[in-house]
Amino acid sequence: MPDLDILNPAAQRGKRWRNAGLLSAATLAAAYLLVRVQSARTERAHPPAGSFVEVDGLRLHYLEQGEGPVLVLLHGNMVMADDFRRSGLLERLARTYRVIAFDRPGFGYSDRPRGVSWTPDAQATLLHQALGELGAAEYLVLGHSWGTLVALAMALQQPERVRGLVLLSGYYYPGPRLDVPVAAMPALPLVGGLMRNTVSPLLGRLMWPLTAKGMFSPCAVPNSFRREPPWMLLRPSQVRATAAEAALMIPGAAVLEGRYGELRMPVTIMAGENDRVMDPHGHSERLHKTLPDSELVLLPEMGHMLPHLAQEEIVDAVDQLAERAGLSVPARLDGAAPYHGDAAPAM
Repeated sequence: MPDLDILNPAAQRGKRWRNAGLLSAATLAAAYLLVRVQSARTERAHPPAGSFVEVDGLRLHYLEQGEGPVLVLLHGNMVMADDFRRSGLLERLARTYRVIAFDRPGFGYSDRPRGVSWTPDAQATLLHQALGELGAAEYLVLGHSWGTLVALAMALQQPERVRGLVLLSGYYYPGPRLDVPVAAMPALPLVGGLMRNTVSPLLGRLMWPLTAKGMFSPCAVPNSFRREPPWMLLRPSQVRATAAEAALMIPGAAVLEGRYGELRMPVTIMAGENDRVMDPHGHSERLHKTLPDSELVLLPEMGHMLPHLAQEEIVDAVDQLAERAGLSVPARLDGAAPYHGDAAPAM
């Protein structure tokens, strides 16, 4: 007797759809398991290197090193506080300052509770509270990329505590970004959860060499960044934070831009002239014209990742900023500054 499905086109189509559905489900399940395994393996290999401070039930992970005036480091999107250590910038700054580098909410080992819109203002409020818990009454703040928005929000909220700002490769003015809709998708409800637990980390790992190249272009990717464990930055929790900050970048800048002229503390704005992630002319140069006490440093033949590319220039800029802010800075130590944390940082 002939197979009735062969004689029934609708039944054939239904069978093909069922098979495709089963294959898709199996593929997603395999991707989910792979992401879980890789994330757990990476966390075991790279446990928290610093300490934790709790604010309103939220735990923030931070690295602390050195003695002297307090200098707060705020990383950009996608990376984490450990990027400052791997680059060597944290240690160099800690020869003169008490450096505190935070994992911002959702990055590294810091919490990012749901139900909160982690705007630059929300993060600034949290960090001021955390710094109070750590006994820091006043401080310089250095922000890189997305972290510059948080640094500016901190200065606008409590100008009496923020003595000066160093802003690296920042995004300061709202404008169209073609990359935002795609980058923000893993933060969406439901479908975003599926993406960040399955395909997004795998695609991110596949594209990692091209992503790194774009971040550093026109410079080569240095060994300090090649040592970065990609899966630490591609765990589902961090993919969610990265996507959410992509979505918040434009509105975050829109909220802050009208208040930049209120800032009266000294500010140093630095950017690579060949930055292909943030246009230095439309952002850094424009901000310099707005701030009454700012200095602009454009570095030729450099891209976006200045903490890896321009350490000597950054250290000099911080020292000059501290002097402009009237801070008493001790002589720079020749050796490495003491590390304050729960464990020695792993290489």
